[in-house]
Amino acid sequence: MNVQRSKTAALSFACLLMLVPSLAGANTLERVRLSNTLNLGYLPDFAPFSVRVGEKVQGYAIGLCDKIADKVKAELGLPELQVSYQPVTAADEISAVSSGKIDLLCTPTPPTLQRRKSVSYSVPIYTAGLSAVVYQDAPATLLDVLNGKVAHTGPTWRATVNRGLSNQTYVTTAGGVSEAWIRQQMRLLGVVATLITVDTTADGLELVANGKADAMFSERMLLRNLLDSRYPTGNLVLLERIFEYAPTAMAVPRDDEDFRLLVDTTLSEMYRSGEIEQAYDKYLDGASDTARKLFKVYALP
Repeated sequence: MNVQRSKTAALSFACLLMLVPSLAGANTLERVRLSNTLNLGYLPDFAPFSVRVGEKVQGYAIGLCDKIADKVKAELGLPELQVSYQPVTAADEISAVSSGKIDLLCTPTPPTLQRRKSVSYSVPIYTAGLSAVVYQDAPATLLDVLNGKVAHTGPTWRATVNRGLSNQTYVTTAGGVSEAWIRQQMRLLGVVATLITVDTTADGLELVANGKADAMFSERMLLRNLLDSRYPTGNLVLLERIFEYAPTAMAVPRDDEDFRLLVDTTLSEMYRSGEIEQAYDKYLDGASDTARKLFKVYALP
């Protein structure tokens, strides 16, 4: 009797082992169907795009992911599908997608070539603008250069730029578009300055507030949100100038066109129906005329 039970248990275990590779190789929608769970990743301190408040996850990107989850439920015929929001960090957000820990990264990131080696991307969901924050009593030479108030030709321009930007300390988040842009500009202008990289935008603003850095470069909406919530006294100033634009999108598993198509279909329908603009109104203080024009570009026909 015991021998028979042992044989049965061994056979069951062998069947499970055979199933593991099959599940690992399954596409996202098959994996979701088998587990009855859709795992959505997000950065928990990335307001107004994604933020955890108590037990609730909210923000612009979360609202879009809620719509994608509804589409998955309808596509799979699973109205009781469990939707689980999983917090990730900036250091592991891409590996969380590529390893299958999460099925989709809701928080938007720039689709760089380096990241595309590990993941694919949805259509853009937001156009990021690179801006800078300085202390309220920053030197006039620095403000003039950062605000673009210098001549753009001849040796006078280069000298003026160097007087405004040399011997300064700048800070930005590590590994992002802003770091690559700043290093390129410093190299092109021949500026001798110090660049510090940090993990989060909040860390960079703290350095400026404490006098350890002269300017923090990051995404404009993130900077404005942090200034409103953490520095309401006005000691730190967000410059009006936008130095660079970059489309950002949701990271999806690589080589899974069925799931990517579902995500892109959902987002494109939201663009055409006006739901994206409503989300802008709710979380991002409304869409500019430029953003509305890009809505038509980003939506797939």
